[in-house]
Amino acid sequence: MKTILLTIIAASLGAPAAVFTASGALASDIQASVDSFRAALGANNGVGGSFATGRREINWDGVSDAFSAPNQLPGNFFNVNSPRGVVMSTPGTQLQVSANAASGTPVEFGNLNAGYPAHITPFSAQRLFTPLGSNIVDIQFFIPGTNTPTSVLGFGAVFTDVQTAAGTLFTVFYANGDNGGQFAVPANAAAGGFSFLGLTDSVNRYSRIRIQSGQVDLGSGITQNLQANLDVVAMDDFIYGEPFNAAAGVPEPASVVLIGAGLGCWLSSAAANTGGIRVPDLI
Repeated sequence: MKTILLTIIAASLGAPAAVFTASGALASDIQASVDSFRAALGANNGVGGSFATGRREINWDGVSDAFSAPNQLPGNFFNVNSPRGVVMSTPGTQLQVSANAASGTPVEFGNLNAGYPAHITPFSAQRLFTPLGSNIVDIQFFIPGTNTPTSVLGFGAVFTDVQTAAGTLFTVFYANGDNGGQFAVPANAAAGGFSFLGLTDSVNRYSRIRIQSGQVDLGSGITQNLQANLDVVAMDDFIYGEPFNAAAGVPEPASVVLIGAGLGCWLSSAAANTGGIRVPDLI
């Protein structure tokens, strides 16, 4: 078992950053670090509304079969269908949440490769998350249920089967658009083990997080091969600070403007050349 909780000063970036990190073979090996990160962000605000403090969480388990494997998850699902202030995109082809056992579709992305469930284990059963066509996902923050971009004071995520050092990464972008650098998710030797990385920064809030999830696009169905630098990784719980524009205050209900259903607003003219969803420009 290996569990670490530490705070560092990111002097090279000129900003303080508290870093919560843990890894281990069992979910219990990272639980203390996950709970400490939750406590640092504040109370869970659940779904909908807008608040000046606290946090939001996504554990994928409330996603219906209609938006789970083998189907795609709309990138704005967690700002429209279940408003929590997150819109996701990928330079790949789509986003996917794994099936649950009752659906009849193989669980833990067994629909993509029958061997994946041997390497992938949920932290909070049953569903997991991955981009397809790429191992990259971009996460942008909005005041929940609106098209108003904003920022958060922290973001963290749980991963399963991170076995390669620096093979799974966060790149953080500040509210002013600056690149805040990369942070590696801790690796561990256990197949199907768990890793957690959480970052908070009250000076430079985060407007976007780019996650490199392992070294393999799960949609390709490639079998894990650590010797060939092919580390299969999936994501579970996302935990992040309340998406809140401190300068503007909490919006009144009358000011809420829902983002339209689907991903059309995120498609650029270049998408036709790649067959995928383009990462939007920073606002």
